[in-house]
Amino acid sequence: MKLQPLGDRVVVTPTEDAESRTPSGLVIPDTAKEKPQVGEVIAVGPGARDDDGERIAMDVSVGDKVLYSKFAGTEVKLDSGEHLVLSERDILAIVN
Repeated sequence: MKLQPLGDRVVVTPTEDAESRTPSGLVIPDTAKEKPQVGEVIAVGPGARDDDGERIAMDVSVGDKVLYSKFAGTEVKLDSGEHLVLSERDILAIVN
């Protein structure tokens, strides 16, 4: 299934943090882990419209690694895994 976001929406695949131990060696259970805030953009909408009806270009593109707000977006489960549908304003930065 292919997902095409509308307006200024972006589909992001969160990157899982492979570190499941603290620096002192304690194992962190899955239920205690924080949700990741970094992910890869897999789909971008056409952009929002301004007051004149013209499209505003999106600042991110497919393949960008982004940092997004902690509780932002809507979680979506598809055949290829779990994804987030975010508004562009919920993206804080592009990670280089």
